[in-house]
Amino acid sequence: MAKVAFLGLGVMGYPMAGHLKAAGHEVTVYNRTAAKAEAWVAEHGGQMAKTPREAAESAEFVMACVGNDDDLRGVCLGEDGAFSGMSEGAIFVDHTTVSAKVTRELCSAALADGKGFVDAPISGGQAGAENGVLSVMCGGEQAHYDAAEPVIAAYARICRRIGDSGAGQMTKMCNQIAIAGVVQGLSEALHFAEKAGLDGRAVVEVISQGAAGSWQMANRYETMLDDAFEHGFAVDWMRKDLGICLDTANETGASLPVTALVDQFYKDVQKLGGGRWDTSSLIKRLRALD
Repeated sequence: MAKVAFLGLGVMGYPMAGHLKAAGHEVTVYNRTAAKAEAWVAEHGGQMAKTPREAAESAEFVMACVGNDDDLRGVCLGEDGAFSGMSEGAIFVDHTTVSAKVTRELCSAALADGKGFVDAPISGGQAGAENGVLSVMCGGEQAHYDAAEPVIAAYARICRRIGDSGAGQMTKMCNQIAIAGVVQGLSEALHFAEKAGLDGRAVVEVISQGAAGSWQMANRYETMLDDAFEHGFAVDWMRKDLGICLDTANETGASLPVTALVDQFYKDVQKLGGGRWDTSSLIKRLRALD
């Protein structure tokens, strides 16, 4: 069992930290809003810290799941940052979806100071975090990954090292690119069924058993048909992720025409007031066009 710090107790981080505690690790949590950390300690035990640095002191592993590039820099760097509190040989594991650029920047800073750094973005949504069955895609030095993987296993269904620093974030971009196209296709199929006067549930019962089947179809079709989107991964966060994908595509020379189009469709959803709706709300945009 390890001494672990967990930074960021949002809809993903809160249950992930809980799984670490349930697995027997010694866990100290930090959250920008202290009330969330207090609630976590009341529910799970463990300790809370007032700063990332305090949480990281004497920890063997420091896990983070925050919002974006700037949030990650904020919890890592500076006098109160985790890097200032980490001991030599400790390993920072970042579960935030951020740019490969900031990942490599922070990895270099950690390595230069005798610490490890693994970028480990996650997929599986809030349900995956709560049930401890996340997919974790990692980048970093092999030795650092090998040390961190048994700890990550507390909330992972699958965890793999893809390559060097930044490879985990690049893989998460592939994940988001694939999801964007699938959700748009599912939205169009269900919208078409509605306009054609078909029973959407009956349609999905049949087509989900064939080549059209997907995780999105299995887990989101009912709420999409019911016009209910108050769950899951928010549109605002998806646009953040797709922005990272499109910026990186410009740097690498990749062509992402469907991703760019769906990103604009999500912008339309935001204009409808759906920034906090689940990403399956793309169908809402189609209905608004009627």
